[in-house]
Amino acid sequence: MSRILGGVLVILLAVSVGAQERGSKPPASAPAVVNLNTASVAQLEALPGVGLKTAERIVEYRQKNGGFKKVEDVMNVRGVGEKGFLKLKPLLIVAPPKSDRSQ
Repeated sequence: MSRILGGVLVILLAVSVGAQERGSKPPASAPAVVNLNTASVAQLEALPGVGLKTAERIVEYRQKNGGFKKVEDVMNVRGVGEKGFLKLKPLLIVAPPKSDRSQ
């Protein structure tokens, strides 16, 4: 009897380990699409391959140049090259900031 229970324990342990290996961890959430003209430093930093300094430079570029006209303009920011841009492109949009509707 103890041999059967031992076998069951081994099977349960193997199933548990197998589930962990398959990724029973909570799935990493996919990065959200980010508007280059409204995103905060924190939102930009959450993008893959974008660190704090690059995120700050993106915001600084936006402030100095009156915003981005197209997503490709982000390559004008130091730290964002063509290779990095190609990874980011599906996650970036350029839209004007929402204006107040006080009229």
